[in-house]
Amino acid sequence: MRHLLLLFAAIMLAMAGLIAPISATGQDVAQSDLPPLYRAEMTRAQTFVSEMMEQGVVVPVPQDPGGGYTHEQHKRNYRAIYLAGQLYRITREQAYADYVRDMLLAYAALYPTLGDHPAKANQNVGRIFWQVLNDAVWLVHAVQGYGDIRDGLSDADRTRIDEDVFRRAAHFLSVESQRTFDRIHNHATWATAGVGMTGYLLDDQDLIDRALLGSDKTGTTGFLRQTELLFSPDGYYTEGPYYQRYALMPFMVFADAIAQNDPDRRIFAYRDGILLKALRTTIQLTYGGYFFPFNDAVRDKSLNTDELYHGVAIAYAETHDPGLLAIAEWQDRTILTADGLELARDLAAGRAQPFDFGSMLLSDGPEGKQGAVAILRHGEGPDHTALVAKNSSQGMGHGHFDKLSWQFYDDGHEIVRDYGAARFLNIVAKDGGRYLPENESWAKQTVAHNALVVNQASHFGGDVDLADRHAPTQLHFSAEPDLQVSTARIDSAYPQDHVTMLRTLALLDVAGLEAPVVVDLLRAEGEGGLTFDLPLHYSGHIVETGFAADRNLTGRPVLGADHGYQHIWVDGTAVPNADEAFMTWILGGRFYTYRFVPQPGAQTILGESGANDPAFNLRREPLVIQRVSGAADATFVSMLEPHGLYDGATEQTVDSRSLIASLRHEKYNSYDLVIVETKGGEQTVLAISYDDDPAQRHNATVDGRTLSWTGFAARIELDQERN
Repeated sequence: MRHLLLLFAAIMLAMAGLIAPISATGQDVAQSDLPPLYRAEMTRAQTFVSEMMEQGVVVPVPQDPGGGYTHEQHKRNYRAIYLAGQLYRITREQAYADYVRDMLLAYAALYPTLGDHPAKANQNVGRIFWQVLNDAVWLVHAVQGYGDIRDGLSDADRTRIDEDVFRRAAHFLSVESQRTFDRIHNHATWATAGVGMTGYLLDDQDLIDRALLGSDKTGTTGFLRQTELLFSPDGYYTEGPYYQRYALMPFMVFADAIAQNDPDRRIFAYRDGILLKALRTTIQLTYGGYFFPFNDAVRDKSLNTDELYHGVAIAYAETHDPGLLAIAEWQDRTILTADGLELARDLAAGRAQPFDFGSMLLSDGPEGKQGAVAILRHGEGPDHTALVAKNSSQGMGHGHFDKLSWQFYDDGHEIVRDYGAARFLNIVAKDGGRYLPENESWAKQTVAHNALVVNQASHFGGDVDLADRHAPTQLHFSAEPDLQVSTARIDSAYPQDHVTMLRTLALLDVAGLEAPVVVDLLRAEGEGGLTFDLPLHYSGHIVETGFAADRNLTGRPVLGADHGYQHIWVDGTAVPNADEAFMTWILGGRFYTYRFVPQPGAQTILGESGANDPAFNLRREPLVIQRVSGAADATFVSMLEPHGLYDGATEQTVDSRSLIASLRHEKYNSYDLVIVETKGGEQTVLAISYDDDPAQRHNATVDGRTLSWTGFAARIELDQERN
């Protein structure tokens, strides 16, 4: 129904002259009467398409990998087909339709001559591009532009384009590339979307059924099955935020086509509205607009991306969620469809409300039983605090070996980092823009993350197939105002050593401090004499260390030989005692102190990534490692404290040194107690029972005092206990 209403609204606007044909300058009154966001999008499209039209139709024989001339030209072409088709639908200027027609006739001459792309890198080879994925992306865009001009073509041109471009492309994706088409994977999402939308345009039920139900039409694969298996019930996509963003466009655009052509399917209500949940979850998986860089993520991707312009507009038309208007306002972009027009009109009318970024637990796996991602947020606005605990599944081939890892954001910056992918996307000089060898040797390895490493070997020995069969168990999540907690466990990452890892990450309000601190408590238990390494990758410049390190000033030894250790330079080592076990760095205008409870004989290693990197493929980033050697078990207790400020312009420095006097850990029966004392004398305890019964009462004794609490974890101020 909403599509009919939007179509009616568009017709009425056209009748009223609000989207009448626009002049060559794009500055006439009719266009100026459009909502500003939509008008700006039209101007942007007109500028690009005009530039493409001036160059003429350029359809080169495919030759280059990602980033090369032919690759980029075919990308520009599908964008031009898509946008010119939209501009024709809006303005009815025949020049746009003629350009799309001529471009597609050129592809009709080229496509039948194509075989495997000459720059193929794997068995999933494309025709127009070096991999089949890009061919699917081309089809998703081109079929939409073609749909806008197809009815006005001559029978001969329509038939030729139908047969020699779109039917051939759909056949290539769904039959010749069946291995990709029938995967449960983002490549298949793009392929099924392109084939299904072609089916709707050409009124070909066979293509529609293949797209929805898989090549054998049984429903064991295909678009519908992908919505069931790739998203958790909370809308989390198993490959992580970066690929969730990328896959979301074909999911949303094809779903929109299904809703228009087959409304009885109620696709946006399918599986309890999973696609709309996924859109909101994608937005939640960001800080400052940028995606949490889990797995094979290119770190510069944000909500300002074409996939989310489409997703936000389509979802807003379905839900009228005013928070999505705020996201569109941040993006300052939309799409040239009825959905985009409605969004732009409501945004101009002042209907936006802040998007509700909040603390939440996002389950992973189709049934929500393959771990989770916990997001703990404090404060509001772009500079709020966010702690992210990655307790999710492997994430298929794009996953990293980083079970129970974490990140931390504060004051607009990523403080505790995740490396993301070793890749320079579409830069030819860097392996044609593909994933680099260091993606395997460094970025995916456990030591490149904030996760526990045993015996200098990555989780599951770096075996993806083994990792895909196991996931952490999320034991607890709570988001109370003064204590937010996530706890998870995994016992399958090191089966040969029978290692169990149990990690609690908490945002804890400490009496006497303005900002909450991060408490990290990790228990590891195994068999035999093991080496436990707990790395922390941070952003910033060291201001001070509480310990004196033996520095490597004239040469930089390398930490190890494989599993990522070969890429770590060792800058210094130390064996600190309890009073010395901290380091402070500065980033932006704030200080951060990382404090930990040293275990007997434990070593602290200061290092940096970038060793054994002959092609300069790795970023140079600092890390610190806590190492316990020759033990069957270890308990790591650490804290990250934001504090103070630095303003170089005014030469003002406040509280550059930690406000914490001590950090202690006590075990009481099966309980863990973390005691934080400030320099002002205030004492705050994080008490963990590991019992999720909220009514169960627990007692423990610390320094002769009896502490009492209920539930899994609690925050206790000792002064309050004394009273």
